[in-house]
Amino acid sequence: MPVSDVAARRAAFRRLHEEGCFAIPNPWDPGSARYLRHLGFPALATTSAGFAFSRALPDGAASLDSVLAHIAEIVSAVDLPVNADFEAGFAERPEAVAVNVRRCVDTGVAGLSIEDSTGDARNPLYELPLAIDRIRASRAAIDGSGTGVLLTARAECFLVGHAEPLKESVRRLQAFAEAGADVLYAPGVYRAEDIKTIVTAVSPKPVNVLVSRNIGMTMADLAALGVRRVSVGSTLARVAWSAFMKSAQALAGEGSFANFEGVTAFAEINGFLREDWKRRTDGAA
Repeated sequence: MPVSDVAARRAAFRRLHEEGCFAIPNPWDPGSARYLRHLGFPALATTSAGFAFSRALPDGAASLDSVLAHIAEIVSAVDLPVNADFEAGFAERPEAVAVNVRRCVDTGVAGLSIEDSTGDARNPLYELPLAIDRIRASRAAIDGSGTGVLLTARAECFLVGHAEPLKESVRRLQAFAEAGADVLYAPGVYRAEDIKTIVTAVSPKPVNVLVSRNIGMTMADLAALGVRRVSVGSTLARVAWSAFMKSAQALAGEGSFANFEGVTAFAEINGFLREDWKRRTDGAA
């Protein structure tokens, strides 16, 4: 990919965060990425869970090298900015996180996120001083690359069952903002009043909200709360898995093909991919 193209994507991604509210859906393979591009989304994000499921792995079990290869594959599949779900940076110590962040930057991403989750159920969050140092190290690695990649810092309090998830999320996100994060993200928050509290607490930094189920709000509602970016995580992958599982279970258990009713026609999917492939081979995006 030409350096100028990568730089243009990164500049476009930064502009998306300056005003308004945009959806950044999460494909799990090149085909789903191409279709989301076809629908006109301005940027995409990878999903660690969606990718892991496609490799017969639970979320968090994919290796650093396989995740980097997947991120690069998604970046190469589309002419859009891509944000990498880089989990917890695949290391604990800040200096090791920094090395891995630089490798992620080298895939051509326009942004990446770092979690404060340890993966240890007994101590699910990194102690705040260490979590801050990990964000600082990530910031330094990006700044050292001179690429302008956006850094998103995630506070996982809602997802790990913290006793005071909103209060602790605000505390951590404010600290991460001071440590150099460009975008703040507390996955799991879904109540309007809690979202507004986070947006206000970290203003003017942009906030990403994860919508992984029907929370009774639209993009317009989230925009009215001051949210700048809306992602869906593994949800689109789980929608595909849901249809697959229901149909396969009916076939295995009842010998029924009833769930095949209403399925998208082969011709529609194949036709889209044929035309899309032709445009790419002809030199179009």
